[in-house]
Amino acid sequence: MAETLEGLDFESLGERLVADGVNRVHALPLFQSLHGRDGVRFPPPLARWMAGRAADERVVAEESALTESGDGWTRKFLLRLRDGAEVESVLMGYPGRFTACLSTQVGCAMGCVFCATGQMGFRRHLEAGEIVAQAHHVTRSSEQLFGERVRNLVMMGMGEPLHNFDSTVRALDILTDTRGLNIGPARVSISTVGHVPGIRRLARHPKRYTLAVSLHGASDEERSKLIPVNRRWPLAELLDAIREFAEIRRQRVLVAWTLIGGVNDDRGTAERLTALLEGLPVQVNLIPLNPTDGYAGEVSPGERVHEFQRTLQQGGLPATVRQRRGIDVDAGCGQLRARSGAQ
Repeated sequence: MAETLEGLDFESLGERLVADGVNRVHALPLFQSLHGRDGVRFPPPLARWMAGRAADERVVAEESALTESGDGWTRKFLLRLRDGAEVESVLMGYPGRFTACLSTQVGCAMGCVFCATGQMGFRRHLEAGEIVAQAHHVTRSSEQLFGERVRNLVMMGMGEPLHNFDSTVRALDILTDTRGLNIGPARVSISTVGHVPGIRRLARHPKRYTLAVSLHGASDEERSKLIPVNRRWPLAELLDAIREFAEIRRQRVLVAWTLIGGVNDDRGTAERLTALLEGLPVQVNLIPLNPTDGYAGEVSPGERVHEFQRTLQQGGLPATVRQRRGIDVDAGCGQLRARSGAQ
């Protein structure tokens, strides 16, 4: 289907106007209006053009469910798109910092066993405008609830962002445009389970987005049990892509490690992980498992989490433990959609 107005970057929006006989100069107020600038006034030619736009040229993302954490800082939205598909977006608030977590696909083809979205299977890619619309919905909520705008984006919702590379990057280029929402590229993190071709493409993209790679296993045998796509792009190939990204971008790569009790949270695994990542410019982000109905894994006890962290640090790897937020609102992506019975 043709991309909606929200999914057109500034240059493409100008080309669209010119094709319809409207002066390109009107692209600026139109772009500003589409992407959240208040008080934008349309000159008569632009107002007439907008009045003639069909409804299907604009994104429709209706909120069909909402859950809120007990502490009030995390909100999870289930948004229904025009074709009835539903995706999740999350507002994560911290004092002085508000982050939107966005989805890039309906479902996911990667099949990670502990992930609620992976358990659904894959339905379709999101268009750029559908990704942008999520950001606007979360931003409006942040401003209404807290009087604060969203300043950080994580592409860590439903789906594998680099499997939907073109739409994901186009959406981010729109959201980081200084004429629109104006989120700094350095405040954008793209999470992948190891989509090697996408990592290599991202390394050559003009904007410097942060790369986060979900690892979860220190050998091909261990990782393939949790992340089936490892059979297609095994660890050696993935680590080469990480090294290439870091060298080209001259920036550190984040490595996400979900700690699963009795599976990948012991000292021996931490030592193998340290050896595996030796010499790579990475920082490890340890994530206690978020339980889902479709996976029987257990949460690692707190003492094992900190022992794992200490082992990595003693081996020279920077390692932090992610603060658990939104557990009481099913903040693991795919959980709210699954519980709603969405198709």
